[in-house]
Amino acid sequence: MIDVRELIKRYEGRIAVDRLSFAVQPGEILGLVGPNGAGKTTTLRAIAGIHPPSGGTVHIAGFDVERQPIEAKRRLGLIPDEPQLFSTLTVWEHLDFTARVYGVREWKPAAERLLAELELAERRDSMADELSRGMRQKVAVACALLHQPQALLLDEPLTGLDPRGIRTLYDLLRRRAADGAAVMLSSHLLGQIEGLCTSFLVVRQGRLLFHGTRDELRARYAEQVGPDATLEDIFFHLTEGPAAPPAAGAAA
Repeated sequence: MIDVRELIKRYEGRIAVDRLSFAVQPGEILGLVGPNGAGKTTTLRAIAGIHPPSGGTVHIAGFDVERQPIEAKRRLGLIPDEPQLFSTLTVWEHLDFTARVYGVREWKPAAERLLAELELAERRDSMADELSRGMRQKVAVACALLHQPQALLLDEPLTGLDPRGIRTLYDLLRRRAADGAAVMLSSHLLGQIEGLCTSFLVVRQGRLLFHGTRDELRARYAEQVGPDATLEDIFFHLTEGPAAPPAAGAAA
């Protein structure tokens, strides 16, 4: 559903993403993890078509993001690290606008369900500027999910959410994945998303260090880090140790 091949992104001569290749299948929840500055946000924005790649290709549901941007983006939902809302629109008007942009018919029942699930029903007539950071994040989630995207990207989605909001978001993402969506979310805190993700992509300085399941991650590095190591221990070993090329078989 999400297919990235040899993705390169340069900024003023600096390589932010270095030949990154991986795929996210329908039903998979992939955690993109790495320290600050690892290239996570750049990767997600390139997949979403916001930043054109300097090299390589990105396909969403078989459509090339550069050559077929409209078709690719119709099948994509993006929740950025900072909610991008319109200050003069209410919560409900954001959903109305989103439905019009994506051509969603009979959208109101789905919108009502999303507002109820995200505990926004009582704030449906509130302007965006009246909302807290967490509520703004929930509005962004509702808008991203309204057109039932086949691929869903989330950049540090837990920022500003309380424990109840995090649990609600996790439940929504699990249901979307169960319905066949490919989900990809970034975080620099592996412990927060460990229980949600079915696979992990670990990056450092724009390069792929590991791509696989939780069990594969443990098996590959247990000898180096120790049999009782947590996933966070392995993550720190990978991202804070001496710089090294990707492990054999790391790429998808």
